[in-house]
Amino acid sequence: MSDNNEKVRIDKYLWSIRIFKTRSLAAEACEKGKVKYKGNTVKPSKSVAVGDEYEIKTDARKWIIQVTALLNNRVAYTEAIQYYVDITPAEALEKPAFQSPSFHTGKRLSKIGRPTKRERRDLDNFMEME
Repeated sequence: MSDNNEKVRIDKYLWSIRIFKTRSLAAEACEKGKVKYKGNTVKPSKSVAVGDEYEIKTDARKWIIQVTALLNNRVAYTEAIQYYVDITPAEALEKPAFQSPSFHTGKRLSKIGRPTKRERRDLDNFMEME
């Protein structure tokens, strides 16, 4: 664990504890107002101190974390979780995650939409029987 005298930027800290996949994504989240300290948005260059509480909104979920130690470099997840405490309320975790509609994913749900070639043949054969 790091010294208390050491300074770490919030974007680097969020990247190193693996909340964001890249440091640039962490900096972008700060600039867009998705990272808050005491209700105020923070800049990516803000220094992190032990005991600070941050509200972070990611695509997956909303986090409320408390800093327990400073971390400069990205480490394995099992080690990274020792540098913060997740104090997110249980009701915030229970909210269903946003699911994109099927037409955005490029995949067609089974048995919905246009019939397949086999189904069209079956329909044609059925219509000819009359």
